[in-house]
Amino acid sequence: MSVQEPAPRATLDLKVRVWGMGANNQPFFQSAVAQNVSATGACIYGIESELRVGDVIGVQYEAKKARCKVVWVVDAGALKKIQIGVQLVAEQECPWTAALPEAMRMEAQAGQPQDNRRKFVRHKISFPVEVRDERVNTPLRVNATDISGNGCYVETVMPLAIGTALRVDFWLGEEHLSPTAVVRTRDPGVGMGIEFTGLPEEMKKRFQAHLDKLDPGLNVGLKRDR
Repeated sequence: MSVQEPAPRATLDLKVRVWGMGANNQPFFQSAVAQNVSATGACIYGIESELRVGDVIGVQYEAKKARCKVVWVVDAGALKKIQIGVQLVAEQECPWTAALPEAMRMEAQAGQPQDNRRKFVRHKISFPVEVRDERVNTPLRVNATDISGNGCYVETVMPLAIGTALRVDFWLGEEHLSPTAVVRTRDPGVGMGIEFTGLPEEMKKRFQAHLDKLDPGLNVGLKRDR
């Protein structure tokens, strides 16, 4: 049985912003430093909130964001505070790719697996939506990110429980859409993943085409489902 080699790492000091929910159930948002970085993860020090292995946090380097899972935690003392190791959540784009040495960037791009599970390209754009928990009908106006014709990710400190039934309102040009939806993933202090369950397949395709036009960084080589 072959053993997978660890991703090559670069010794860098990258100023990042991190946020999420601490072990005390209080949200945090702070600056930190990422070191020993790779295309799939990093060591981040200077964390002031206690975290646990398995927690999902948000990490931002310059203008790019990603969700990461905490894989180890150590108390690094007064200078470095809490130090954590993180790995990118599946299908998240590395926010510090541009800072990696050229050889590492090329190797990471060449080694990206092809994934045909998704029906639509996911766009890293800000898209306004209104989300309503159908039990209370109180609207939450937010900007969805990581969005496609099948669903989106909404950044919120207090995400709803997995399985919560929603009504999502948004505009397709001049057309108002209000499909039912359901919460599929939940990351406390970071956000939630939503699937549009009430959009017919043809409408999903129309909405996807609309998003394709809105995304200036659309790459025809992005992954699609068959």
